[in-house]
Amino acid sequence: MVSGALQESRGPGDPAMNRPWIVCHMMTALDGKITGPYMRTKAVDGASDEYERINASYRPQAWLCGRVTTDDNFTHYRKPALDEDASAPEGDYVAVADAPMHYVSIDPSGKLGWDTNTVKYEARPPAHVVEVLTGKAGPAYRAFLRRMGISYIIAGTDRLDCRLAVEKLKSLFKIETLMLSGGGFINWSFLQAGLVDELSLVIAPVADGENDSVTLFEKSSHLPAHLPVAFSLKGVQMGKGDSIWLRYTVRNSE
Repeated sequence: MVSGALQESRGPGDPAMNRPWIVCHMMTALDGKITGPYMRTKAVDGASDEYERINASYRPQAWLCGRVTTDDNFTHYRKPALDEDASAPEGDYVAVADAPMHYVSIDPSGKLGWDTNTVKYEARPPAHVVEVLTGKAGPAYRAFLRRMGISYIIAGTDRLDCRLAVEKLKSLFKIETLMLSGGGFINWSFLQAGLVDELSLVIAPVADGENDSVTLFEKSSHLPAHLPVAFSLKGVQMGKGDSIWLRYTVRNSE
């Protein structure tokens, strides 16, 4: 409980933090799923409205998703238009230094086929795209992002370094509050790394019983074993359409 109390004393803009304040903000079904047939039912309408309202209340400067979530919602599995003979300088690339909102996509190997350098989602303002790459993303892909006017950072050589990524997001893009928005593998990677400060969970009053849908937290097979992560309850509220908003702080984070 002591670590939970310490977390409460910190927050966005804390000069002692060299990374953003990170909130894992998600909507789930009653059975913990973040994808699946339930998403296409009217039962999620109220919860979806609550999810967007709550997201805005945190006043984030960015939200972050994994590659699959990005492909599902924005790039739609297009292949990037690469010039295999193109070269690109080593290191990070800041295309837009002062964007009011950022969309951060984890794309370690450089696979997403963007056709724009901004995204628009629901009622959120247009967001400048920032790609998080590793050394696996070659010069042809980095050159493609530069042609598109898409910023990118390098975080890791062969494997994503979550901590380095968020430190660069703060230092290069001045992001103080970051919404971590799935999928389940990215959520767990950041939680396991001790980088989640708060869990904001909107539960829709519906379940679909599917056994192949992704849940809120999923461990990738390449990650080492990790002890379960405990949470402290911060608040419970009823919302539109019989939804519930749960807030937790992470008890045994960094």
